Amino acid sequence: MTQQVSDEDFEQIHAAVREFIRTRVVPREREIADTDAIPEDIRQAAKDIGLFGYAIPQEWGGLGLNLTQDVELAMEFGYTALALRSMFGTNNGIAGQVLVNFGTDEQKAQWLEKIASGEVVASFALTEPGAGSNPAGLRTKARQDHDGAGAGSAASGPNGAGAGSAASGLNGDWVIDGAKCFITNAALSNLLVTFARTRPADENGPGIAAFLVPTDTPGVTVAPHDEKMGQQGAWTSDVHFDGVRVPASALVAGDEDAGYKAAMTSLARGRVHIAALAVGSAQRALDESLRHAAVTTQGGTPIGDFQLVQAHLADMQTGIMAGRALVRDAAVKYVSGEDRRIAPSVAKLFCTEMAGDVADKAVQVHGGSGYMREMTVERIYRDVRLLRLYEGTSEIQRLIIGGGLVRAEKKKQGQ
Repeated sequence: MTQQVSDEDFEQIHAAVREFIRTRVVPREREIADTDAIPEDIRQAAKDIGLFGYAIPQEWGGLGLNLTQDVELAMEFGYTALALRSMFGTNNGIAGQVLVNFGTDEQKAQWLEKIASGEVVASFALTEPGAGSNPAGLRTKARQDHDGAGAGSAASGPNGAGAGSAASGLNGDWVIDGAKCFITNAALSNLLVTFARTRPADENGPGIAAFLVPTDTPGVTVAPHDEKMGQQGAWTSDVHFDGVRVPASALVAGDEDAGYKAAMTSLARGRVHIAALAVGSAQRALDESLRHAAVTTQGGTPIGDFQLVQAHLADMQTGIMAGRALVRDAAVKYVSGEDRRIAPSVAKLFCTEMAGDVADKAVQVHGGSGYMREMTVERIYRDVRLLRLYEGTSEIQRLIIGGGLVRAEKKKQGQ
């Protein structure tokens, strides 16, 4: 993706986002956690400054930031309650990028401007019970119905802009059946970017398609949002598809084999973003620990003067600096096209594991008080645990990295 925003303009965007987070969101983190929701005025402010579409190209109403700029904002988002980023993360990331990179011109025209403005919240409906980090295990099925009723009126989206506005009529509708789990923003979404198997994988392709399914389509049921260990305010839900009928125009790219590549491409980009988010969370944990160590005394001596506490702080700083450098390097490689597979997985693996370690050390530096709910590091400790699970677990990242390295070496050796 070419750079649509100059470095000078991005500096202003970055400064505005940083100020918004530090002055508007950080003081209300406890409110977000206690209510398990983002306050409406914060949601509206995020829309007003373009956060629902910062990674959507400018021609579709977004700010047009590329991944090297995205990760700088992500490190700011990670500095506060991760629910803030989750509120608009799927619009800019895994769901929105499917449309940006694989949508037809008609699909882009129908949805992207509304996604960029925040009028539409898009969700990425991939994960299933029994098929989490590996899309090849999908059980949700889509079949083409050449004899059924048209889907034009049934697939209407917000403000009457339905997926069926360019429907193929009686002969091209798709019918989707299956279930998804842990779908971020599903309870708030207007559009589900839904992945389903159209046939078993064969020599012609993986047989996995992506469909644009308005949430109000008959047969779609979104369960109440989950209760999680952390990240209160970031809602995930189960979604069920029971004979959900969408028109042929809802098939992303107009190709029933495009879904697998669309999912993998969006996830790889998202992994660099999540790595940056982890760096931001780790930085906040360190900053909280430094403040605590400087003013808290033990036997009249600030605990920051104790060498074992300093050792924890040193390890935290080392991990954060390494993670920040790794994220920036992976983003550059992704944007240039040099590496869109191994580097994203390396960044996500290292940075999310690092954030967990830093959060653990932060609680240790705080001592007993670090285990108390009113302490910021207690929330961070719970929040960052999820980073090692979604958009591909640490175990999956290790398989991607290791397998990719071996395949590259075999190719080098002519095998």
